[in-house]
Amino acid sequence: MKAARWHGAKDIRVEEVAEPSVGPGQVKIKVAWTGICGSDLHEYLAGPIFVPVEQDHPLSHDKAPITMGHEYCGTITELGDGVADLAVGDRVAIEPIFACGTCAACRAGKYNLCDSLGFVGLSGGHGGFAAYSVVPAGMAHKMPDSLSMEQGALVEPAAVALHAVRLSQIKAGDKAAVFGAGPIGLLVVEALRVAGASEIHVVEPSPQRRERALALGATSAVDPMAQDAVAAIRAATGIGVDTAFEVTGVPAVLAQCIDATNFEGQVLIVSIWESEAAFQPNSVVLKERQLKGTIAYRNVYPAVMSLMTQGYFSAERLVTKRIQLDQIVQQGFEALVAEKSQVKILVEAPE
Repeated sequence: MKAARWHGAKDIRVEEVAEPSVGPGQVKIKVAWTGICGSDLHEYLAGPIFVPVEQDHPLSHDKAPITMGHEYCGTITELGDGVADLAVGDRVAIEPIFACGTCAACRAGKYNLCDSLGFVGLSGGHGGFAAYSVVPAGMAHKMPDSLSMEQGALVEPAAVALHAVRLSQIKAGDKAAVFGAGPIGLLVVEALRVAGASEIHVVEPSPQRRERALALGATSAVDPMAQDAVAAIRAATGIGVDTAFEVTGVPAVLAQCIDATNFEGQVLIVSIWESEAAFQPNSVVLKERQLKGTIAYRNVYPAVMSLMTQGYFSAERLVTKRIQLDQIVQQGFEALVAEKSQVKILVEAPE
């Protein structure tokens, strides 16, 4: 079967690989759609970040080259021995976290903080940029009948956004800022609406993405290339926001996020970073602000899909391009680099 495999930075190849076989406790899935994630783009431009290269990942037991793709859904075609709560024909969204189940974080139920954390399609395994995938049955979440397969491919990134908002101190009526209106930033805007934020101020240089943020419910959309984003947010709110979400991975933006918050404000760092970022610690100390990191999600897929049935995290509003697997480099990764109007690009699996 065809699969898109990471061999190195700027070296993703669509090539023939063996179709995976199902084992005990696993399910085999005919992939439908897979989204290109910001983490995938980081691996393409500057990897390896999550991709194991020198040694096998301790849970996937794989190393590069690996089949990419972790935002995906499909239909179960085969069940491994011992799988009882799923059936052939079930449409499922994949929660692609590798977790050991035995470290302190896993024992506390916080499996996204596992000491050996990995992701199908980043850390090995049978990723979604292929015709078929095989995963442990626990990764497969049945989708409501009312959700399209395209929506299924958005469950994973929407879970990132919803988990970040849940992890924050945001309360109904609070004011928030979102720095970066890429796919995750836009999904954070929607998650903030779910949480009852009274104002959502988005900072984004792309005019198309700013328009999309406003359409999704942002109060304002600031162009940081044309004005001082922190000053604009402070002018709009009076004293700054209660919580700011950093969703760019751009070093200079972290300090702006901090400065945009009120006293005792909170900054949620959602991005995966390619480099270090600096800030003046006094900007945190003198206002008793908080910095908090967030990675992936836990125990949130059912809530995401329930919200999707209510109209949140809509594929119609977020997907800007649909391509075939053979087009993934030029029409996918390179398009995301060159065209800042792109938001979410979905890849249709080959037959």
